[in-house]
Amino acid sequence: MCGLAGAVWSKPREIDALAVAGSMQDAIRHRGPDSRGHWMDSNVGVLLAHVRLSIVELSPAGHQPMISACGRYVLVFNGEIYNHGELRQALCAAPIFRGHSDTETLLACFAEWGIERTLQAAVGMFAFALWDRDTQTLTLGRDRLGEKPLYYGWQDDVLLFASELNAICAWPGVSPELNRNALTLYMRHGFIPAPHSIWQGIVKLPPGCWVQFDAQSRQQRLFPPVHAYWSLPAVWSAGKASPLAVSDEQAVDQLEQLLMQAVQGQMLADVPLGAFLSGGVDSSTIVALMQASASRPVKTFSIGFDDPQYNEAGFAKAVAAHLGTEHHELYVSGADAMAAIERLPHCYDEPFADSSQIPSMLVAQLASQSVTVALSGDGGDELFAGYSRYAQTAYLRQRLQGLPRLARLAAQGGGALLQPALSWAGQYSSRASALSGQLDKLRILLAADDQAFYQAQISYCQHPSRWVLDAQEPAYGLNTLSTLPQACSFSEKMTGWDMLNYLPDDILTKVDRACMGVGLESRVPLLDHRVVEFACHLPMQFKVRQAQRKWVLRQVLYRHVPQALIERPKKGFSAPVRQWLCGPLRDWVETLLDAQRLRQEGVFHVGNVRRAWRDCLAGQGSQHHLLWHVVVFQAWRAHFLRSR
Repeated sequence: MCGLAGAVWSKPREIDALAVAGSMQDAIRHRGPDSRGHWMDSNVGVLLAHVRLSIVELSPAGHQPMISACGRYVLVFNGEIYNHGELRQALCAAPIFRGHSDTETLLACFAEWGIERTLQAAVGMFAFALWDRDTQTLTLGRDRLGEKPLYYGWQDDVLLFASELNAICAWPGVSPELNRNALTLYMRHGFIPAPHSIWQGIVKLPPGCWVQFDAQSRQQRLFPPVHAYWSLPAVWSAGKASPLAVSDEQAVDQLEQLLMQAVQGQMLADVPLGAFLSGGVDSSTIVALMQASASRPVKTFSIGFDDPQYNEAGFAKAVAAHLGTEHHELYVSGADAMAAIERLPHCYDEPFADSSQIPSMLVAQLASQSVTVALSGDGGDELFAGYSRYAQTAYLRQRLQGLPRLARLAAQGGGALLQPALSWAGQYSSRASALSGQLDKLRILLAADDQAFYQAQISYCQHPSRWVLDAQEPAYGLNTLSTLPQACSFSEKMTGWDMLNYLPDDILTKVDRACMGVGLESRVPLLDHRVVEFACHLPMQFKVRQAQRKWVLRQVLYRHVPQALIERPKKGFSAPVRQWLCGPLRDWVETLLDAQRLRQEGVFHVGNVRRAWRDCLAGQGSQHHLLWHVVVFQAWRAHFLRSR
């Protein structure tokens, strides 16, 4: 696990490689505290920089940037290729390897097979930048599900790219401009979906894709077409066209075999390794398979809270005791949580407001004291329909569609007539504002297709441009035409949309930044693409059965852990946002939401923010999550300005 950064440019310029690379490396040093390196060809105009967290091949033979044995390619790489040993054996003209790093294997594969074939053969999580010295082209690539981040964009004639935005902003002369349109997406969801970023002109490379910049695209400052070497919609379509015809036992056997293969592959490391354990289905399954594959107790980590509403540490401890792991737990106080909140702007390179980032940061910090790699159970809810919102939203969709057409038209028409008056009254009355929002959502739900219906259900606000000044919400995965097969049921579509949007841009972003902020590598076995492809071919009856979610995954787990230790209501990995805003964070929030400050900054509609804050303090309304979004953005922006 590492961090990469770099630049290519077309106009002649004087570059102090050591100083410029050092600035970019400093911005992402938390991703690679063990070593750093850079490579530059000033005649052509290319700089590659790297910071390393040593996981496999701890010797200098794993140092980056790395030049291929043939001398043609230079690579900076972030991630792990779990099957790199198999790839080495598959090479026809196997070079003489200097070490046993997966980076060196990847370089040899690129040299012999090219980009597309290498990426299709690789099993892993990664982001990379590959410079071809013969053709003078730069290729950027990202893993299938989006576990590792990669940003790129133009600054005048310079193409900049990096694992995090902070490294791009460290390039001399960069003065990024706020992307107000992307900020509306942040207000809607609490994160910024790909391909957008918080800065104008900087984009995220989508998962499962690569993009190549040749001399022409560099000279004309173009964004070349993005190529998909693996497509979730395509996998989903194949699954619908040929669903698995298996018995219950066969489905469980096949899933267990695939998960065991993924877990064993991801336990490869030359450093101490452990796992996060919440005591839920997903993390317990991963830990159970790890322990079944290990010759000694696996190190497991969980955190607890004093508030029983949010505390699952006891369940994790019981699962750990049954499996015989070496369990570590830490009960955190309100002061610990507050300290974590202060670190949010440092760990997250763009505004990110999923409040579960706080416990994620705390458990990552705990694990980093004992191990360098930690496996997690993320992805199970999306793959196997685990979220309760799927059933709730499908039920609501069915009920509303069951209304007579005239009743739906009447409700839409009446809402349209009342909406202007309620919107005006909402400026002065919190009740009118709440009623306006509810009526607005109802109108959307009554008129919406499946995709718009689901977007409305998972949005914190239906019209985020009303919160952000001079902004218009842009297109992204959940407000463009559906890319999933129309034959899918509504429940199947919801899981697919989450895998395309929520999983990479929220869940995996949260885990990556929380772990890399403390120099810890996270690995996600459930997102091995072979497991994902199996899940896409698996009929829904194996995922949800008699109101039990993640049915097939539970059956795998019950082979290792008694059902009684697992079956309980899901608490989630969240935080008491409203209590924090109105309690220990109140003074801090008051400073960030000061009316004069908001007017001077000119980002948000001051009236909406201040009214929501007054309602929150009075225990009224339901916009505390939107307030959290604003507060996190304000803290992030202040941190960025201080660091310039």
